[in-house]
Amino acid sequence: MERPRVLFARSIVLGLSLAGGLAAAARADDALELAVKATYLYKLAPFVTWPPGALPAPGAPLTICVQGTDPFGAILDHAVHGQSVAGHPFAVRRMARIEAASGCQIAYVGGGAAQSQGQALQAVDGDPVLTVTDDARGGQAGIVNLVLNAGKVRFAIDAAQADQNGVTISSKLLALAVAVKR
Repeated sequence: MERPRVLFARSIVLGLSLAGGLAAAARADDALELAVKATYLYKLAPFVTWPPGALPAPGAPLTICVQGTDPFGAILDHAVHGQSVAGHPFAVRRMARIEAASGCQIAYVGGGAAQSQGQALQAVDGDPVLTVTDDARGGQAGIVNLVLNAGKVRFAIDAAQADQNGVTISSKLLALAVAVKR
């Protein structure tokens, strides 16, 4: 009589263990996706040319701003630690609202309660800011829009918006994009 109860209990424990393992695997996949996206944020910089005066003084940080909801947390801070481009180390700033004078060279625009994604993109429209959005979060697309393609993080580029913001995207980066809007 105890045997069926023991088997049932064991099957519950096994099922919970498998579910926990699947959940842990899903969390690991999510963490890997976020790490790749965080890496893209600073790896894009060498392929972008900002207009004269848009970059900080030599040796000063190039600022990556995360507007609105921050999906990265410490992952982004860890990714940029010790990295630099053209003599500029990277700095990360998080903000609920972004404005033209926020001092961002790259802006991950996530949108949030204080400022929607569309409002944030409009706030820096025409300013020398490389805007980055995430297709998985929906909403409008920035100059660079991160997308999942065949299970891999890729990106699409809006070259017309880049021109409007006064930033030039290297042909090498354009060639790697899954789509280029002109």
